[in-house]
Amino acid sequence: MTETENQLLQTLLAIESAAAAMPTANPKPDLLPLFTRMDQLAGQLPPGTEPMLLHFLHRKSYQKARVLLQDLAAR
Repeated sequence: MTETENQLLQTLLAIESAAAAMPTANPKPDLLPLFTRMDQLAGQLPPGTEPMLLHFLHRKSYQKARVLLQDLAAR
């Protein structure tokens, strides 16, 4: 797993955590910086990156991207 992929995973986990806290959070967390970070990191992925990861990121399928990255980290 590359450093960029690791940063993507950490950002995805932060998004999921913030989204899970939304119902009870006061004030509500601002998710825009996290989504901006996701787009920046996705743009830094090198050629040869797992095609399914790129597909999930471009389609904003963040939960699927997280699962794939966790699988890559476990290898």
